[in-house]
Amino acid sequence: MVAGSRTFTPLAVVSWAARLQWLNLSGTPLAFLGHLVAPLILTALAIAELVVDKLPNTPSRKAARGFSARVVSGALCGAALGLPAGGAWGGLAAGAIGAVAGTFGFSEFRARLAKVFGGRDLPAALLEDACAITAALLIMAAMRGG
Repeated sequence: MVAGSRTFTPLAVVSWAARLQWLNLSGTPLAFLGHLVAPLILTALAIAELVVDKLPNTPSRKAARGFSARVVSGALCGAALGLPAGGAWGGLAAGAIGAVAGTFGFSEFRARLAKVFGGRDLPAALLEDACAITAALLIMAAMRGG
């Protein structure tokens, strides 16, 4: 679901987990996520997304391009989390479905938060960022401990 909020944040966290060997992806098609360059690039993209998201001309997350990217991100993260236990396909499906739900859910969450903040989107966006980053880190910590 985190991918529904931020496309690159969950990918960056999963990639760092693979790099730090918290998530064993070696010998799998997703082993590239654990190579040094992957988490660096994905972290840079995640940071850029956090900035671009606040710009007034940024398209809706529900527009085709952004929506598709979120579904692909969710599916890739789900597959990566499922791979070590032999559940890549289930993880892929769960990740894609979660990204769809997260896209609509976080969109509504942010819209309602903006109303609470008197119609100002920036505080709502920053709170959404904090939720996405925290959720991604907590999920990965739970996976590491499990």
